[in-house]
Amino acid sequence: MKQNIFSVVSALKERSGTIVCCFLLLVVGFTLYLRNLVNNVPVDYLLEANEKLLRQSINLNKTLNFGARPQVQTITSWKAPIIWEGMFDPNLFDQKHIQSQSSVALTVFAVGKYLDAYLGTFITSAEKHFMLGLQVTYYVFTDEADKVPIIELAPQRRLKVIQVEKHSRWQDISMMRMKTISDAIELEIRHHFNYVFCFDVDQEFKGRFGPEVLGDSVALVHAWFYKLPKARFTYDRNPKSKAYMETGDYYYHAAIFGGLCANVRDLADYCFLSIMEDKLNNVEALWHDESHLNKYFWLHKPSKLLSPEYCWDPVINDKSDIKVTRLIWAPKHYDTLRTQ
Repeated sequence: MKQNIFSVVSALKERSGTIVCCFLLLVVGFTLYLRNLVNNVPVDYLLEANEKLLRQSINLNKTLNFGARPQVQTITSWKAPIIWEGMFDPNLFDQKHIQSQSSVALTVFAVGKYLDAYLGTFITSAEKHFMLGLQVTYYVFTDEADKVPIIELAPQRRLKVIQVEKHSRWQDISMMRMKTISDAIELEIRHHFNYVFCFDVDQEFKGRFGPEVLGDSVALVHAWFYKLPKARFTYDRNPKSKAYMETGDYYYHAAIFGGLCANVRDLADYCFLSIMEDKLNNVEALWHDESHLNKYFWLHKPSKLLSPEYCWDPVINDKSDIKVTRLIWAPKHYDTLRTQ
């Protein structure tokens, strides 16, 4: 009996040794196979793969060439970039954000006669120039949903119409949009998109408006003020208003602002609450929501600024700094479009 047990144990030991040896041979063989496979992969393919990995981790702000435009300011005192043509590699920004599957919600208000006058051109031109290659949804806020034009959109792009209340005064339309934007971000946008950008509808895209503008908190330098001394900035000088400012960094244009959803919501909430406090005190800021927006960005510095190339008024005579117009002001017809 003992001899039989010893025989079984010896056999098991021999079998275990054989299994271990086979496993080691498999590991060595697979390693040699992988090494041979890598050695036979084209060098160009390996370089492309490494480049993709690099781009996935690269800090795009560090690729900006701040010396590319010596005639204009390209960085703020708090080290935020001011984006001008020539400062960035468009292909690098496009590939990085496409690989990262960045998504953008665009909000625009088309209320009253502004819908007929501007919305079609705004959306059609955005389809040619705004965030091409990224997932984009246009959130159109209007008081006449049935009049929104049907526009053919590219893949990954949608248009959603949201009915809003019609106000009797254009000033109220301008100011109350902040609450509407905040509500939309909280209820829907933040659940589906990385970024949100808010636009005035009376504009037309003329050139690339790409992911180089994306950032945590993004403000637009006003085309009419960027060359003027601060003393001529039209901040609200009324101490009774929550928008009151003695001085500031830049004069920002409320025609465009954006960033991460949470940051845009914070901006909109701040402006709305300030507007409502002014209303309780029978005060109205000089330039309505734009005055409050300037106050917000004075207290909470934006992480990225857009140069006037991103929103240019063609009637400005001095165009020496403008290498490309990406978005232009449409002709204004305030006498026929605005309510009193």
